[in-house]
Amino acid sequence: MLDPALLKNDLETLKLNISRRNLNVDIDFLINLNEERKKLRFEAEQKRSEQKEIGKEIATADDKSKEGLLSQASSISNEVKALFEKVDQKDEEFFNNWVKIPNIISETSPDGKSDSDNLEIKKIGNIKEMKNPRDHLEIASKLNLIDVEKASEVSGSRFAYLFGDLVKIEFNLVSWALNKLSDKGFTPTVPPVLVRENALYGTGFFPDDAEQVYEIPNDDLFLVGTSEVPLAALHTNEILNIKNLPLRYAGFSTCFRREAGTYGKDTTGIFRVHQFDKVEMFSFCDPVKSKEEHEFILSVEEELLQALEIPYRVVDVCAGDLGASAAKKFDIEAWIPSQNTYREVTSCSNTTDYQARRLNIRAKDEGSTSVLHTLNGTAIAVGRILIALIENNQNTDGSVVFSDKVAEIIGVEQLGK
Repeated sequence: MLDPALLKNDLETLKLNISRRNLNVDIDFLINLNEERKKLRFEAEQKRSEQKEIGKEIATADDKSKEGLLSQASSISNEVKALFEKVDQKDEEFFNNWVKIPNIISETSPDGKSDSDNLEIKKIGNIKEMKNPRDHLEIASKLNLIDVEKASEVSGSRFAYLFGDLVKIEFNLVSWALNKLSDKGFTPTVPPVLVRENALYGTGFFPDDAEQVYEIPNDDLFLVGTSEVPLAALHTNEILNIKNLPLRYAGFSTCFRREAGTYGKDTTGIFRVHQFDKVEMFSFCDPVKSKEEHEFILSVEEELLQALEIPYRVVDVCAGDLGASAAKKFDIEAWIPSQNTYREVTSCSNTTDYQARRLNIRAKDEGSTSVLHTLNGTAIAVGRILIALIENNQNTDGSVVFSDKVAEIIGVEQLGK
């Protein structure tokens, strides 16, 4: 959530942000609503002060005047109660509208409306020349390593069974990534994947992305689409010592996404599925150092991709393609031979103080408290990394053979051998 003081102190920045995100927001309505709630609160506080003064008079009044004062105090008490009920209603109305305003975009993020406007920063790795490359599903199905047809019978579309070598690779990748991240100061974490509504509001996934989230209505719980959600919510309503920042966590979880509105897009194989496993980085950071922390998280993502010898490019995500909570975001896109293009396999976002405000997480420094910054980044999105590994290491005969360096990491030299 943004600081409501923007409506008074930095209105132009707010208007520019709404314009860059291509949103239609009635700023005047928000300004008036904010002024109304502040005016109501002032009136309520004045009336409460009057109530306190009457209370003091009652304490020292004689019996003759006390009866009249008690009657007056009762009347004022009812007025105070009614006024603060109006304040609460107006606050709720304001924040229900204010919470929909996304984070302020970094000045360094490119303008644009969709992922086609993202700015390429660099390309890393050598692309292997292939004639008529097969896609990962064709390769893995013939090797009996992926079965989407049986999964569809059991669970519906966009699920898959993984077998044999791919399962071994998955767990070796996760273990390797967690060890790497631990060495870099991230605490390995297995968070809950069922969370309450406030965790999704706090991280900015609600209300905008509610249609992507699976709900367990009987228990008032939701399945997370990323461990970013429970990791961010870990320190809700806490005050952290700024000297202990950054606090870094590496969360491993199964993730669940409805993928609503993406029918017909990436439906083949395991690129865009409803259930997948992921290792996620999360950092609670001193605001002064969040740009540096963002670059650090990106460097870790690159280090992992380079170790796996996957060709990739880094893009600076444009304003119109940013999620609500992100001020700045980098995506890493791996080369996918069967599609003859780069596709996203990791992302990392600086959400500045947006999530921290919503979750009421603050930092303490020599007696004073202030908001802190939160950042997140994908270390290993298992399914998409499996795709990149399979397709970039395929041979014309349909075999998939890994270099000694990669085989040492994933524990497999050749698929289906």
